[in-house]
Amino acid sequence: MDASIDRAPPFPVTKHSTAKAFLAMIKNPLDALPPAVFKEPIVFTGRMGNLQVYLTDPVLIHETLVENADRLSKGEHIRRMLGPALGRGLLTGDGAHWKWQRQSVAAAFRHERLLELQPAMIAAAEETKARWLRRRGEVLDVGHEMMRTTFGIIVDTMMSGGHGIDVARVERSVTDFLEPSGWTFAFGMIGVPEWLPYPGRTKARSAVAFLRASLAAVIAKRRQQPNERHDLVSMMLMASDPESGRAMSDEEIVDNLMTFITAGHETTALGLAWTLHLLARHPEDEAKVVREITHVTGGGPVLPEHLAHLVYTKQVFSEAMRLFPPAPIITRTAIADFRLDRYLIPAGTVFFIPIYAVHRKPDLWRDAESFDPTRFEPENARTRHRYAYMPFGAGPRVCIGNAFALMEAVAVLAVLLQSFKLNNCTDTPPRRVMKVTLRPHPNILMSVRRRRE
Repeated sequence: MDASIDRAPPFPVTKHSTAKAFLAMIKNPLDALPPAVFKEPIVFTGRMGNLQVYLTDPVLIHETLVENADRLSKGEHIRRMLGPALGRGLLTGDGAHWKWQRQSVAAAFRHERLLELQPAMIAAAEETKARWLRRRGEVLDVGHEMMRTTFGIIVDTMMSGGHGIDVARVERSVTDFLEPSGWTFAFGMIGVPEWLPYPGRTKARSAVAFLRASLAAVIAKRRQQPNERHDLVSMMLMASDPESGRAMSDEEIVDNLMTFITAGHETTALGLAWTLHLLARHPEDEAKVVREITHVTGGGPVLPEHLAHLVYTKQVFSEAMRLFPPAPIITRTAIADFRLDRYLIPAGTVFFIPIYAVHRKPDLWRDAESFDPTRFEPENARTRHRYAYMPFGAGPRVCIGNAFALMEAVAVLAVLLQSFKLNNCTDTPPRRVMKVTLRPHPNILMSVRRRRE
């Protein structure tokens, strides 16, 4: 063993109230973060005899998630919180099982494939535009509107239309599943038995049953009536493990479709809702976005070839995800001992990478609380550490759909902002509440009017 590991210092554990943290986790896990994470590069805490490590230093995050990736698993906390809905799909699976699933769907997210999906992204945004024209002058819940839009994109591009999926009920079911996540997170942290009931549990289970049954019906129909579209479903139907040769079961395909629905459309929709909210609060940036859209499109309809040229629009969305990262915390569990900086980390240690805190650390971001899309100009991005900005996670398990999400976000913003002016209905910004994803509370309500009226 390395002598430096033998001399590893003791962990400087930060004391905190377990009862207070437990209550905070139930209401909003972000409020349970030790305050030190917004200042210190590494914070150690102990809870129920278990070591927990919070990392906000980009160098240490890289060392943990990349250099020691094979010594980490998603962990029991994620299994308890997301496993009932997502099974052992890409977001929750580990090891070889995760690896071969990722390889099976990777082709769906290659750049050339994404370019083929741009017309569907624009078409979904145009449907939202048409809906808003019918409702102009009304107050809209933009979170709900963006969920509806991004779900339409997922269903059309990944499932060839979804064969009659009840979109409205799917959205309600995703919310019902995520709503009590604070309870599952808190119970998992202190080792409460899984059978113990908690508020919202029955509703969440019913939601999961509906979602999985809906997707199972899609798969059954596709097996009976195969088509020639090379979408995500067809790729998984044809996938086989390169080592064992076995194909994906229907249950495994459902696991992954559930992952793309919840982690795919939900996160992008929230990013869009926060973006629209921020632009309404910063009219000079909104005006700059609109000028860019007009310049690139020549005042005509948004076309696929325009999206790559909407550089400032993409910067605005990136900055919104810095301030309000849709997935605000990453967790991992050490499955083997390893050295991190000066410390020997034992197996069983739970890591938290609070992306929300990393994105707001004053030593990483100048005037960190302000909205400034110029942070994402190419020259600024080149000087920033890769792991100072992680809206899509980091390491080998970085979100496979990150380029897809950026492309669809730019498409939706371009189509809608070209035609509509949105204003917040209240002067008070909504609070950010973590329900696995970072949701606004109360919902973001905005008035919508035609830009040329």
